[in-house]
Amino acid sequence: MEAVFVKTTLDGRRVEVVDGWVRLGGVREAQSLIPLADHPNQQAIARALPGAAFVAGRLPLTLVEAGVARRALTQAQCAFDASPQALAQRMRQAMWERASAEGVE
Repeated sequence: MEAVFVKTTLDGRRVEVVDGWVRLGGVREAQSLIPLADHPNQQAIARALPGAAFVAGRLPLTLVEAGVARRALTQAQCAFDASPQALAQRMRQAMWERASAEGVE
């Protein structure tokens, strides 16, 4: 899948969406965006980047940047892989998310 450029950080690393992941300098950072209002550290993030509206892992994103990232993440989710390996991976991920939500670490 093609990389979708989101922004460049102050230290020169590229933030991109590739294969359904927001990546920082080519390393996976997050699979989803969290609204800043729902983030437990929202005040510190808002002080560091006053225009932040969403967070992807450690990355604060403005509304425009989050829009680019969200579109790319949605497109990646729409590209459905029906292979047995992909289905098994999605099942493992869903089971892990459910277990984490129930407090299993």
